[in-house]
Amino acid sequence: MIAKTDSFEVRTRGRGSYEITGEVARILGASGLREGLVTVFVRHTSASLVIFENADPSARDDLHEFLDRLAPDGQAWHVHTMEGPDDTASHLRMTVTRTSETIPVAGGRMALGTWQGIFLLEHRHAPHRREIVVSVLGTDAHH
Repeated sequence: MIAKTDSFEVRTRGRGSYEITGEVARILGASGLREGLVTVFVRHTSASLVIFENADPSARDDLHEFLDRLAPDGQAWHVHTMEGPDDTASHLRMTVTRTSETIPVAGGRMALGTWQGIFLLEHRHAPHRREIVVSVLGTDAHH
């Protein structure tokens, strides 16, 4: 049985999506896991994770527009605005997405679909450093 946890940092340039599939795959490969699960977790309340289309960037443009319409910045009813007009909106965007994703591992690779990638969604306008924690659990080639 293999159970390992590692982490990495993503430096964002502000609101948007940042593909992290390659870094998760690197950690998975280094673990020696062949069959099991990899869990990816973001340790923040104004950023989140999604598995999304990674072939055509226009799909992500539509996701960004959707989130802008769903949770716009600076609404009159927002109370939590200590860090600016995107404060409440960033937290609301996080609640309708996810802080973790769990992906099956088969043959040492994530069982993602052809056009699927793992993305960090930065919900704040300012650049941030986001910590991503990756845990793998399962068996190696010998078990």
